[in-house]
Amino acid sequence: MPRWQRYWIFGLAGALTVSWAGFTAYKTRTVSAELVDPPFYHPKPIEVVDQTYAELAKGDGNDPGGSWSSQEVDDLQLWTFRRAKPSKGIVLLLHGFGDDRWGTSPALKWFPGQDAAIFTYRRRDDAMRGGGPVPPVTFGARESEEVVRMVHYLEAHGWRRDQILLMGRSLGASVGLLALVRLEADGHGPLGGIIWEGAPASSRSFGEALVRGPKDRLWHPLVAPLAGKFGSALAAQRGGYKVGDTDVLARMGNRALHTPALCFLATEDRLASPQVQRKMADHFNTIRLLEIPTWHLNCSVLLGPHYATAIRTFTDDVLNADGLKH
Repeated sequence: MPRWQRYWIFGLAGALTVSWAGFTAYKTRTVSAELVDPPFYHPKPIEVVDQTYAELAKGDGNDPGGSWSSQEVDDLQLWTFRRAKPSKGIVLLLHGFGDDRWGTSPALKWFPGQDAAIFTYRRRDDAMRGGGPVPPVTFGARESEEVVRMVHYLEAHGWRRDQILLMGRSLGASVGLLALVRLEADGHGPLGGIIWEGAPASSRSFGEALVRGPKDRLWHPLVAPLAGKFGSALAAQRGGYKVGDTDVLARMGNRALHTPALCFLATEDRLASPQVQRKMADHFNTIRLLEIPTWHLNCSVLLGPHYATAIRTFTDDVLNADGLKH
């Protein structure tokens, strides 16, 4: 082979390598930034939040409404929604990636007979409205600790553990499952139930899925795994946590979970692997698994009223009919 051809081949290979490295680095930085601070999250003005909460308090034909109260729990703000009639249980609503207590609050309509509680992880909405330092998203590492604290607060204020339910979708599902592992490990028994939909396996897997997007591309195998690995590591460094602390299956380990569960499994999801959802479900002694051919967060749209019916049936079955609390 002539020398000029060898130089041309080596030059082309070098240019391709540099381009690949540069593109991977760009995707790594993009993943890291989105994991720490979701670019699509913009908290609503507090006036809009108050108006939404007032409308939810009024109720409608399918929901009896209730009344709101707010409590300071350490450095967090917990909002509690009490029904007019005594409730058998209370559901702690956990918001997803790039959301807050406003975006998740309408979910209480799926629990017309139960009290509800809700808060924003790390109080990020208040920080963003106030213009102060905004805590980074830690993809469940710190958020799950806050859920545990809220459950302990509810227990300290009269709720039995078997009357408390968790519900989360998307990141809220991962946060709920991570918190549940912590709670069951303390030896004080299972919760009343957990409902989840589309739990990302970890910050690393979610970062890789962000790069892959909705369709497969030829370059994905060369870029996505590395961008997910290094992007999540960089995000963890910026957020002050370990990537392993976001890994739901790793945190579950070999543990069998005794809290009854309802899982809406989106079988076409590329952000929360259906295979991983099934592995998570295998850890529960008692679980109802509903498979829906869509992405997560779309299960309620595809199922329509059957989504709320499934939640109400599950909730009625797992909550003890005795010892009403109000």
